[in-house]
Amino acid sequence: MRAVALRRIQIAARGLLTLAVTLIGLLLFTFVLTTLSPVDPALRIAGDRASESTLAQVRTELGFDQRWPVRFGRYLNGLAHGDLGTSTTSSQPVFQELHRALPGTLELASLAILVGASFGLSLGLLAAWKPGGWVDTWVRLVSLIGYSVPVFWLGLLMLLLFYAKLHWAAGPGRLDDTYLYSIDLPSGWMLWDTWRSGEEGALVNAFAHLVLPVLVLAFYAMAGICRLTRSALLGEMGKEYVVTALAKGAGRGRVLLRHVLPNVAGTLVVVVALAYGGLLEGSILTETVFAWPGIGRYLTTALFAGDVPAILGSTLVIGLCFVAVNGVADVLASMIDPRTRSLS
Repeated sequence: MRAVALRRIQIAARGLLTLAVTLIGLLLFTFVLTTLSPVDPALRIAGDRASESTLAQVRTELGFDQRWPVRFGRYLNGLAHGDLGTSTTSSQPVFQELHRALPGTLELASLAILVGASFGLSLGLLAAWKPGGWVDTWVRLVSLIGYSVPVFWLGLLMLLLFYAKLHWAAGPGRLDDTYLYSIDLPSGWMLWDTWRSGEEGALVNAFAHLVLPVLVLAFYAMAGICRLTRSALLGEMGKEYVVTALAKGAGRGRVLLRHVLPNVAGTLVVVVALAYGGLLEGSILTETVFAWPGIGRYLTTALFAGDVPAILGSTLVIGLCFVAVNGVADVLASMIDPRTRSLS
């Protein structure tokens, strides 16, 4: 027991060290890219007509006149004290702005993964049930389209068709202006806040704004989940215990659901987790198309503005979310399937 506990502590310490090195490397890479950007934040703050002396003063106040290793060290020092810096665009603390933006992305990605995983796992099961059949052919075709179609193009097409032409769905944003400025939104989770507000029609309006962006992201996630689910199931179906069960007269559907699916459940948890992490970091285009005030749109605005603190803060939060999702997935996979455990 003592050896097992020590082994667990070593694994946890190694995981935390890997997490720290990964995040620092991610921040360093992002920081170097921002220093190579042609956008001059001082020029954006002071204005196009500012004199050279004014620009030099702004650069000095913001620390842009120092070498980038010094600036990066100062950022890490502030980060160690819980300070993500101040946005050079809005002059607001980056932590507060991310606190307002993150719930929008989490709400969008969470609903999208629920829809995408439900359809992706179901279609993967149907495809593996009768490989080579017409269902399998259509499932592979749908997953191929999901992989091939650009997310921003699909979002624009759905806006044009269902919002502009047919008027079946709500437009960009998270809520109509009628409700946005008349109710309190303390948590940033729009469905929860509108339900708590008691305002008639607010919850329905918030849900209507979610439909199109959720479907776009869900279609993208479904394609990957469906394809990997089918591959995992078919790979397991070729093993000896499955062949023996089929030879004894067990139905293919029964074997698939009662024997094969539990054996690949750990793998499928990791697949869904990776898809969820991909939605968190890949929702930038979707949030831009649908004017969704999430962390992806916040990062896009910061990139165009050359707002280094906002860029680094967004990168850090997205990296933390991705690593956290993968960590939880590894734990769940080890609980479901003991073969994936790291303990000897």
